[in-house]
Amino acid sequence: MRFIDEAKITVISGRGGDGCASFRREKFIPFGGPDGGDGGNGGSVFFTATSKLNTLVNFRGRRVYKAQAGEGGAGRCRDGSYGDDLYVPVPVGTIVRDQITGEIIADLAEEEQTILVAQGGRGGLGNTNFKSSTNQAPRYAGVGKDGATLDLELELKLLADIALVGLPNAGKSTLISAISAARPKVADYPFTTLKPNLGVVQYEEHSLVVADIPGLIEGASEGKGLGIKFLKHIERTGSFVHLIDCSMVLDEYEAYESYVTIREELIKYNPSFENKREIVCLTKVDALVPEEIAKLQTFFEQQLDKKVLPLSSVSGENIEQLKRLMLKAKQG
Repeated sequence: MRFIDEAKITVISGRGGDGCASFRREKFIPFGGPDGGDGGNGGSVFFTATSKLNTLVNFRGRRVYKAQAGEGGAGRCRDGSYGDDLYVPVPVGTIVRDQITGEIIADLAEEEQTILVAQGGRGGLGNTNFKSSTNQAPRYAGVGKDGATLDLELELKLLADIALVGLPNAGKSTLISAISAARPKVADYPFTTLKPNLGVVQYEEHSLVVADIPGLIEGASEGKGLGIKFLKHIERTGSFVHLIDCSMVLDEYEAYESYVTIREELIKYNPSFENKREIVCLTKVDALVPEEIAKLQTFFEQQLDKKVLPLSSVSGENIEQLKRLMLKAKQG
């Protein structure tokens, strides 16, 4: 299924039914009086979050969502039926905005979270409600109120415990294939991954959700490459694994420069990223000799003042240790 993370739709709540203006007409009851019933309220529109969906692609085919109108009132004091409410399922992680003002109406970040988007119109009152001592036979009734019409923008941000970040071809797709059941496209050219991929990683009796974020480049925070389109998905993750491809670099300085490039783009996009937990991995080390790996690892650890993990998704080197570190990062 294609990954669609933005959609624009219109929601319309149901119109309220009109009240009825009628009078009781029965033999031997000459002054029966008004007996018009009330109109029913129109149906409201609700959004409810579900983990059964992971894309907004369904909203590309259907743009208008309308709840049922209320029925009009009738004689003999019969009220009209209420219109059925409309419940629209959206993926967990969906943000609902007003297209015109940009105001966030809801952030559906939890399973089965439900919010009212558009209130249905009220039904009109029947003429029985207007009877008084000075007006014994009102010949008018209330008109049902129109429903609300809202133009909305939906935006999906992935909900994951860990995000895999790095330059194109850093080995993110291969890694998520190695640690989970996800099977993203893997190839030897940049920007192989054009949509985020989610994978569930099992470690001992625990599990965590990992997101493979498409490759970032310098200027990504300004929209270059795949840019902001995917940077926003990292906002919801608690921490990230930063992958540095060591198979093609000339020396440790070039490898470190690639790390700094992505790190700066992350912080430019959202300064709070600087405080997220980060696991730094040197990937594709199966293409290096032990002396080269040790040299790179020592250099990075001196620069960052923390442990750095050499990693190979092909040979499986340190894969289990990475899972343990990711679980530890999730648990805080």
